[in-house]
Amino acid sequence: MKRTSGILLPITALPARFGVGDIGPSAERFAGFLDRAGVRQWQILPIAPTSSFVGDSPYAGHSAFGGDPLLISPERLHEEGLLTTSELDRAACPPARRVDYPEARTRKAALLRRAFDRAEPSLTHDTDFHAFLTVNAHWINDLAFFLACKEAHNGAAWYDWPTPLRDRHDSALREHGTRLAREILFHKFCQHRFFKQWGRLRSHINDLGIDLVGDVPIYVTHDSPDVWCHRRLFKLDPQGHRTVVAGVPPDYFSKTGQRWGNPVFDWQANKETDFSWWCARLLHHFGLHSQIRLDHFRGFAAYWEIPASERTASNGRWMPGLGRDLLHTLQRRTGGDQELPILAENLGIITPDVEALRREFHLPGMHVLQFGFGPGAERTPNAPFRHEPLGAVYTGTHDNNTTRGWFETELDSKAKTRLERFTGPLPDPAGVPRALIRLAMASPASQAFIPAQDLLGLGTDGRLNIPGRSTGNWSWRLLPGELHPLDSPALADELAELNEFYGRTGDDLLYGDYEEHLRAPSRG
Repeated sequence: MKRTSGILLPITALPARFGVGDIGPSAERFAGFLDRAGVRQWQILPIAPTSSFVGDSPYAGHSAFGGDPLLISPERLHEEGLLTTSELDRAACPPARRVDYPEARTRKAALLRRAFDRAEPSLTHDTDFHAFLTVNAHWINDLAFFLACKEAHNGAAWYDWPTPLRDRHDSALREHGTRLAREILFHKFCQHRFFKQWGRLRSHINDLGIDLVGDVPIYVTHDSPDVWCHRRLFKLDPQGHRTVVAGVPPDYFSKTGQRWGNPVFDWQANKETDFSWWCARLLHHFGLHSQIRLDHFRGFAAYWEIPASERTASNGRWMPGLGRDLLHTLQRRTGGDQELPILAENLGIITPDVEALRREFHLPGMHVLQFGFGPGAERTPNAPFRHEPLGAVYTGTHDNNTTRGWFETELDSKAKTRLERFTGPLPDPAGVPRALIRLAMASPASQAFIPAQDLLGLGTDGRLNIPGRSTGNWSWRLLPGELHPLDSPALADELAELNEFYGRTGDDLLYGDYEEHLRAPSRG
């Protein structure tokens, strides 16, 4: 087992030139910072296409397989000769702490259209493009067709389309396929360029010895090709409307729970297909990342089902999941001789059946330090002394306040006293993020993740998401020079010292001859 550290930073939060982070040069520069800091993992949020209709949430993407064209790097398209220098300069935005999603989408869409216009004549003979379409035929055709139809129907959801198209009658599919052929090709082009750039970025990161940790939500968005094309796998009425929706009961984050609104899986119908859609989805993401954080893992043991007519999550009920059957099937598909590269998000209301499922498949769980100092916290897995080696510790997650914001606005005096029993006196809130970072680094958990905002010591204004709030989330981002290998060398070197001191260098733990290890030549 290796001990590592990681930084949690969404792709959108990178300081790219075009109003939102992307998978181009700014991502490689951030990887350079991680390398200098001795950080071996970069954790991101889901990369699926999003929109303003879902509050720009990466957890409400419009595809279980596709990448968000918003994250495509115009600079990489320029290197291909598909964009001019003047076009890049006109589309560039001044640095800003927050993403203006509508503006960023408008600028990126215009650039992608120009790039497509230039690439289109050569696509017929582009062997790499056609190989990509062949390998990904199980999802790319549905996604491109869906997006083209959605645009043709003024953004309407698929369940509000004309009945023949909504219900996928052959005649309607043929007619739209012919009429929208160029738009369908455009969306295939965007997906090809996204994954071409993704492969380049991941190769660069892996060459530095850094692993990319992805994030896969359990649920998919109702208005998505996955639901439209696989209706029998979800609990829907004959018109395609949801009969029940997903969410969670009242908890730390919300007094009325969270009504996410996603359609709920018909687990028995999925089992009858040998979980083919699920396995294809997870195997796809295994190929994109070294490890994936499987969001809302407890839903694989039992999930909270809410009548679609209810406005809050309070009046839902627990229903059994078929996660054990799914994971056994997935193991069989991967050969069965290796552990699944899954980090189980086991936060919230966790019952013994959830932990039994996680342990059966030897999946690391999560520990959140911000949850480790409240009343009775010493009896929970979040208390610093209860972390498991097969686990990942976080100072906070994307759903938490920043550590400084948490200390300043959410922690009562008793909890502060409990915290200081671990850290020593904390007279200045500015020192709290560093104190929790040290606690995370010292944790028995083999993985330790630090949100970028905590590394920068930011307060509540750096918070990424407030669960239950439908707007204003997911927009925080780095400014140029922050967490940059050349502009932030002192911070990188400080983090490198912590990694070395706490043994988070990515080396295998030794349980044998320590004296022989000590006699070995120093790596430095």
